[in-house]
Amino acid sequence: MDSYFIGVDVGTGSARAGVFDAKGTMLASAKHDITIFRDDHGHVEQSSTQIWEAVCASIRDAIAMAAIDPAFVAGLGFDATCSLVVQGASAGVGDADHPERDIIVWMDHRSIEQARRINATGHSVLSYVGGVISPEMETPKLLWLKENRPQVYADAQHFFDLTDFLTWKSTGAFERSSCTVTCKWTYLAHEDRWDESYFRTIGLGDLADEGFRRIGQRIVHPGTPLGSGLAREAAEVMGLRPGIAVAAGLIDAHAGGIGTVAARGGSEDASSCLGYVFGTSSCTMTTTAEPSFVPGVWGPYYSAMVPGMWLNEGGQSAAGAAIDQLLSLHPHAARALEEARAQGLGLPQWLARHALDAAGNASNAVHLAGQIQVVPEFLGNRAPFADPSSRAVIMGLGMENGMDSLVALYVAGLCGLGYGLRQIIDTQAASGVSISSISVSGGAGTHPLTRQILADATRIPVEVTACPEPVLLGSAMLAAVAAGIYPDLRTAMPAMSSVAGRSEPAGEVVHALHEARYKAFLATQKLAREIRGDIQPLLATGSA
Repeated sequence: MDSYFIGVDVGTGSARAGVFDAKGTMLASAKHDITIFRDDHGHVEQSSTQIWEAVCASIRDAIAMAAIDPAFVAGLGFDATCSLVVQGASAGVGDADHPERDIIVWMDHRSIEQARRINATGHSVLSYVGGVISPEMETPKLLWLKENRPQVYADAQHFFDLTDFLTWKSTGAFERSSCTVTCKWTYLAHEDRWDESYFRTIGLGDLADEGFRRIGQRIVHPGTPLGSGLAREAAEVMGLRPGIAVAAGLIDAHAGGIGTVAARGGSEDASSCLGYVFGTSSCTMTTTAEPSFVPGVWGPYYSAMVPGMWLNEGGQSAAGAAIDQLLSLHPHAARALEEARAQGLGLPQWLARHALDAAGNASNAVHLAGQIQVVPEFLGNRAPFADPSSRAVIMGLGMENGMDSLVALYVAGLCGLGYGLRQIIDTQAASGVSISSISVSGGAGTHPLTRQILADATRIPVEVTACPEPVLLGSAMLAAVAAGIYPDLRTAMPAMSSVAGRSEPAGEVVHALHEARYKAFLATQKLAREIRGDIQPLLATGSA
């Protein structure tokens, strides 16, 4: 009897489910959008109720589209953004008039001040987050909640990373994934413990007093089967059998890493391939056998992605979102978007097609950018500076406002993301962490133009896997391991994923242009940091 596995991915804007067989072939996928509430103060919130409904609807739709008997589904795996779910409180995390908004989304930067105060402590735990904690992580968010919404904080029954919330809803099990709590909550997985002194030092000693009950007392590796499997109530709304295996999950980027970095036909060695998950934001996932401390790069994290190995995580807080924001600034964008939609395409994909037509091939597209340089740090610098206050720089603009200049801006934005990726790779290499290939996943990285520009900008080959949805595949691998089809993730990764294409870096002419542009990128980024250092203190003093 054939067995099937469902991988569920909850991104920033949608919940998706995919149905896979044991070889990693995707039979069908379905998506339901989820709502994002945001304001101009850096607050970004969501509803866990709406997300759960979207997850269940996506699973039902994917099963129907795959035309399989749900009785043959053997396992379920989840990944999600590293957003904070405040479960059980009577009011929301922000606006008291909206109690349904019980999630502080990963990109929410309301806790910048709390992160600064935590970093000022210099606690030894910070050495496992690249030396600087980010407001995208959970302990600064928890501290903000305690200080600004004390009743909500006190009333909450549990604080979950979104992935762990979904596995709890599915099974009733309170185990947390070593991926979520190690990467975003400061759990020391290599020592199997929370550091009590850290929580007392930063002002969250009450969590230690409770024995860490509300943030996780039992921590397990990704792929571990949870509880008694899928609970009856959850099974009914998903259209699945009660009791099937439900795996401890992953953060979404890490699921993309699992789905790509040890793919069959590539190196099949997770430690030599960097996983680059290119979605709304981007994440770089680098696996090592021994811990490597890289300033400004998160980690090293033990068993956060591949059990038993260490992980360094970098990336950009805005990637696909940076391209969208960049394009929205151009006067021709609205008209171009109408034309793109008429052809059933998103604006970036439509522009990529135009860039390829104009350049003749993907490598030559860099010439279209002309003098335009983009440092796309619209939401700060995740790595290697761990600086949430940095902002984007665009230079080299002229008076042109037509289609050609929009394409130029788009290509320059892709190059800027490529140079940011190279900067992270170079920073890791300086600390002894080197890689020989990049495996890209995520919707924003699927186009051949994007992959070639990344290869040319970094001078490293970029691979793409056969599965069109490697993040969903990563979660399906968790399900297959939890169901006992594979003994562990290291076995499942090459068995269920394979390399389908490889973009090699271009020759010397294109290489020389990228070298010059990369040098300009670094100089522009440095100048922007210096200018902000001069101006920001004066802004903080207020007007006369």
